[in-house]
Amino acid sequence: MFDQALLLATFAALILGFTKSGFKGLSFIVVALMAKAFESKASTGILLPLLIAGDILAIIYYRKDVDWKVLFRLFPSIAVGVIIGVFVGDRLSSEVFKRVMAAIIIGSGILLVWMDRRESEKVPNDWVFAASMGLTAGFCTMVGNLAGPIANIYFLAMKFPKKRFIGTAAWLFFIVNTFKLPFHICVWKTISLQSVQGSYWMIPIVAIGFAIGIKLIEKVSENIFKKYIIVITLLGAILILL
Repeated sequence: MFDQALLLATFAALILGFTKSGFKGLSFIVVALMAKAFESKASTGILLPLLIAGDILAIIYYRKDVDWKVLFRLFPSIAVGVIIGVFVGDRLSSEVFKRVMAAIIIGSGILLVWMDRRESEKVPNDWVFAASMGLTAGFCTMVGNLAGPIANIYFLAMKFPKKRFIGTAAWLFFIVNTFKLPFHICVWKTISLQSVQGSYWMIPIVAIGFAIGIKLIEKVSENIFKKYIIVITLLGAILILL
């Protein structure tokens, strides 16, 4: 059983690094593998330090490709969503959470496909859109480390080019994941010396996955990247539902 858990955790760390390089939308695989390798709630505490390690690699590599204006607009509502998740997350049925999450992502993804087919140049730049996406992302990242699909939808709607998309997302998740740390340590108590010992050996594997992803993401065109994000986001929502 230990060997199976080790294999699942290693594969999850590799995919996590690959995702942080720019191949967004694979976080649902990482979350599922870590939950299988460890107990579901405990896995969130083991996973968070790895997410932050991947975020650090990404913000170093994409340090010139970030839209600070969008970050400042999004973070306050994300922070509120995280705090709601801290106090509601333990009481929420996992089935209800999965269905609501999947419905939001699928609905938003269909809207994105419709906008793409219309070749609309309109960017949803109002604060209501940003606040609603931020609240949803903050709640989902605290409860299940699943804010990625929501962020993907927001950045695609903003029509960010590939590198700005990846760089802004990297900084956003670094800030958000760091913000979540005290809640995991002090409130949920999912991060401890023991959980950190379960995380640190996987950091080099995250770095390997990141290096592989960087080599491949450079070869992906803007158009293919956009279509990949839409498809993988919708697929992730369906898998979360199932």
